[in-house]
Order: sequence, then structure tokens, then C-alpha cells
Amino acid sequence: MSEETKMHENTPEENTEANAEQTAEAEAGYANITALKKGDTVQGKVVKVDNDQAFVDIGYKYDGIIPLRELSSIPLENAAAAVEVGQEVELKVVTIDDEKEKLVLSKRAVDSEKAWDELQAKLDSQETIEAAVADVVKGGLVVDVGLRGFVPASMVERHYVEDFSDYKGRTLRLKVKELDREKNKVILSQKDVLDEEFEANKQRILNSIEVGQEIEGAVQRLTPFGVFVDIGGIDGLVHISEMAWHHVEQASELVKEGDIVKVQVLKVDPENERISLSMKAVQPGPWEQLGDHIQPGAIVPGTVKRLVSFGAFVEIAPGVEGLVHISQIAHRHIGTPHEVLEEGQEINVKILDLNPAEKRVSLSIKETEEAPAAPPKSEKPRKEKDSANDYVAQPNQSLSLTLGERFGDKLSKFK
Repeated sequence: MSEETKMHENTPEENTEANAEQTAEAEAGYANITALKKGDTVQGKVVKVDNDQAFVDIGYKYDGIIPLRELSSIPLENAAAAVEVGQEVELKVVTIDDEKEKLVLSKRAVDSEKAWDELQAKLDSQETIEAAVADVVKGGLVVDVGLRGFVPASMVERHYVEDFSDYKGRTLRLKVKELDREKNKVILSQKDVLDEEFEANKQRILNSIEVGQEIEGAVQRLTPFGVFVDIGGIDGLVHISEMAWHHVEQASELVKEGDIVKVQVLKVDPENERISLSMKAVQPGPWEQLGDHIQPGAIVPGTVKRLVSFGAFVEIAPGVEGLVHISQIAHRHIGTPHEVLEEGQEINVKILDLNPAEKRVSLSIKETEEAPAAPPKSEKPRKEKDSANDYVAQPNQSLSLTLGERFGDKLSKFK
């Protein structure tokens, strides 16, 4: 042994002093040994994580364990889902057995006690909280809010959800709906949060939207009287008469749910939260869309739309109707248009006059047809009465008689 080594060796007295210091430090660190008992709340640091438990140093003479069931109010697959090495945690002593050096701790008990108070405060203030979906069960979702929280299926979204299988792991924004500590019951709702946001957004749109404004929206619902279009979080109605310039029987003729359409705002009623929209207002009018083939003198196909006493209205293009005056329906005289026409009938018409500016067009049916030939005139029989012998001329008998033929017997007396 070198002199230098000898110089650094402790004497028995020094070793005794060092051991005494270590013992004092240990006693100081474990000053709560005799005071530690079941139900105590302690602070600790996670030193090891197994699948079914976690080990925690709480400054005691041996480490405590947190069983999987005591880590959370929500069933866990493994301990790592709740804690990690180095994490500071607050725990409650469940059992302590120094002889077996067994110290069982609970994180769940501490979290639950705090959660009840915190959730009550959130319920009173209606503050929004966030929580991850731990499990999908019959009738709704289970979330971890320090307690086992339940979100009924009807309170998850504003719309109906058929399958919640992909919700596990999602973070929801929730409001506390109901608390019952005695029954360990915690009911939460995400729908309330979404409803509040929807109402706030609706008011913002109602206050900012202007009549005449053109916007895009998504078709939400089809009804017998039109379609509802989402224009940014609020639905407006496009009445069926405002869907197109031509007559529309059913909305499904033009759109389906999910279609993106351009609309114009016709009316805003903030008090009743109603918005009237038009699809046809953003489309070129039918009179602006008339082709070159629709000009005075042209013969075009049309559909009889309405019959009135003075004529018939015929559609010659989508949304463009012209009048066939009763005098232009047939070459012969008719008392009413119903004598020769019926609504829905397909016919050809000739354009007599066209005025797009005034949206007027005059039509003729009879000028598309060749006029029938005039019937031959009937000959009336003629008769003459002879003043001398009451001679009556018969039909087809010549009246050109000579004087000798008519008065021969009388003239013979003068010979």
C-alpha cells in the first residue's frame, strides 16, 4: 500500500463518524416512517413502470407500488398509459406492511377527490373542458376526467352518429351536464359546446350577410318546397321557384345533398333567423340565353303551358313563354283555344315578334301550316217568267230564243 493511499484511509473513529452521518441523513429522510399510515396523502416520483404496476419513490425506506387498477378510474391496458418514469405524482396510501415491505399506493383515489371539486366548479361556471375518449361502450363514450365520465350518444355531436368505433382516442371538448357523487355519476356533453358555437356563428352570419350578396354553399336537405343550403354554419332556404328560370317539379331534378351551389341572398330575417336564397338569380336569365335560332320569322318547337280565353302561352325555351293569340291558332274561326289545343301539347310555332328587353314574344301556330284550299262556290238555279205565255225556264235550258220561236203563231196572222 502506498503512502498516498495510507494517507487517505479513514481511521476507525472517522468511519464511525461517517456511518453516524449517513444514519442521521437516512433518519432525516425517513422522518415520517412512524407517521405513515393508511389514508395518508404523499408525494412521489415514478421510478419504474411495468405492464400491471408502477413503482414510486416517496422517500420511504422502500418503494411503493401503484397497481394498474389504482392508476386511473378508467380501465387501462397497461401502466404506461397513465404514468411514466420521472413523473411526479400525488398518491394516497392504500395499505402499508413494513414486515413484508409492502406499500400499496393509489393515484386514482387522489385524482378522484380533486376531480369532484374541479368538475363541480366547471358545472357551476359552464366552462369547457377537454378529455380523451377511453372507451366506446353501449349507448355512448367513456372519458377520463379524473373520474369515469360518460358522454351519451345523443350528446356527442349535433348530428346523428351511427358508429362510434373510430372515436376511441379522440379528444372531445365537453361541458359537465350532471354530477352525482353518491352514485359516482358524471355525465358530459360535447353537443352543448357545438350548439353554443353554432349559435354564435349563426348570429355572426346573420349580422354580416347582406341582401344581394353572392356566396357558395353546400346543399344540406331536399324538401318538397325547395332545398336548404349551408352558407357557412347556417342554413338558408332556396325555394323551388328560385332554383331555376324554368319550372322545376322536384328539387332532385337539379341537385343532390352535398352539392356545392352558388346562391344570391334575397332576404335576411335576423329576428326569426331565416335567410332566403336564390340559385336562379346568379344564373343568366332565359331571355339572355336565347340562341340565334330564336329570331323573328323562325319556326321553333314549343310546349303549350297555359290556355286562356284570348290565346295560348307556349314555352319556346326554358323560362321563355310567348303568346299565341287566338286569331293565330288556326286558319278557321275558333271560339276558344281549348277546341284545338291542350296544356302540355308539343307544337311548332312561328316567331312573329321578339322583344327581349320587355320579355315579350308573339307567336303563331297557323303560319306554320299551309292554308287549306277555299271550298268551291255552289251554283244557284235561275228562273224567268215569260210575260206572254208564263214560260218558266228550267235548269240548264237555254233562254236565248228567237222572236219566231216565241211568237211565231201570232205573227202568222199578219201574213
